[in-house]
Amino acid sequence: MESEPTDGRSSFLRELPRDQRPRERLLNNGSAALSDVELVAVVLRTGKPGKSVLELARDLLRTSEGLTGLLGAGPLVLKRAGLGPAKAAGLLAAVELARRFSRARMADRELLTDPQSVASYLELRYSLKGQEVMGALYLDTRNRLIGETELYRGTLSRAAVEPRAILKEGRLRDAAGIVLFHTHPSGDPSPSAEDLGFTRRMVEAGQLVGLHLVDHLVLGAGGAWTSLRRQGIC
Repeated sequence: MESEPTDGRSSFLRELPRDQRPRERLLNNGSAALSDVELVAVVLRTGKPGKSVLELARDLLRTSEGLTGLLGAGPLVLKRAGLGPAKAAGLLAAVELARRFSRARMADRELLTDPQSVASYLELRYSLKGQEVMGALYLDTRNRLIGETELYRGTLSRAAVEPRAILKEGRLRDAAGIVLFHTHPSGDPSPSAEDLGFTRRMVEAGQLVGLHLVDHLVLGAGGAWTSLRRQGIC
């Protein structure tokens, strides 16, 4: 069992007045009262030899370059960051709960009018660095989410993704509309000329088979995103 270290450097948390410790502040004042570091510390629960839980949480966020990077961290990344199995499992479970909650919130929303919710949901699932991901969300006649698929991961040439395959998947799911999305590892969500051309081809191909391209979202860093529908491309 992982336990709070007892050396002088790691006793900092226990030296705080009880009502100033992250867990107690969370219970007394609500989650909004805590910083990112403190919230991560609550999930981790304890530190490790030579490092308090707050120091461990701070180091983890720093090496991950913030919450967005932490959301995309897998078991191997967390292990390299010095987390044991219990801490890594707890953190991964917390992230997955956030993802599922985000998806549940979208279930009854008309995604045509709420690209911000879509972008927030996708950021939780696809906050990867150095790797582009492209996928599709499939919608019913009321523009509610009925399914999703990851189409491509890696160094992406839009020519490698065929509109026909995307539309075929939509027909199999009995979808009425599609929201395309892809990430820009550079962090800049500005669409490229290739993105614009591919989106226009998808609109034309969808019209031929009765599937509406509702939007194409380009996801950048720090929650930044661009809606090609809002730019008049879809």
